[in-house]
Amino acid sequence: MRSPPLLPEETLVRVLRLAKLDGITVLVLGGVFALMAAGNGQAPFAIVGLLAAGAGAIELHGVGLLRRNLPAGMPWVFASQPLLLLVIFGYCALRLTHFEMPPIPDSLREAAAANAQALGMTLEDYFRVMNRVSAGLVAAIACAYQGWMAFYYWNRRRAVAQALDTVVFETEE
Repeated sequence: MRSPPLLPEETLVRVLRLAKLDGITVLVLGGVFALMAAGNGQAPFAIVGLLAAGAGAIELHGVGLLRRNLPAGMPWVFASQPLLLLVIFGYCALRLTHFEMPPIPDSLREAAAANAQALGMTLEDYFRVMNRVSAGLVAAIACAYQGWMAFYYWNRRRAVAQALDTVVFETEE
């Protein structure tokens, strides 16, 4: 037997909780990524980090609007997900076009060389393939996760709008 659907107020609380957590996480991780890339002199990757942090800020802006009982917050929360997905795709494209051999500790160099040789590749070709595989995995995981998040927000927009008609949040004076 299926459980009854959530009340709109409970849906609103869950959307706010998830969007706040996701927004803060994306904002912090994007900012840290931008700082690390800038510190290494990698301007394109620093820009990607800033754009990701911006997607998190957009989501948090939507949360703030929803907390002020403004239905206009839901499009902001929703829009942050495809924006972040585009930023992640941009990151993957940069990874593919700006390949650098990673620094390999001496203790792992022999194992990496043996793996490359077993596949009939040079060490650099081996790491190029690993770079492509990891970029593809990041893109696929992001597509699934950001797609799920966008789907989640999209399917709850009516319940959120209904809840905003009945719930009044305390305003800070």
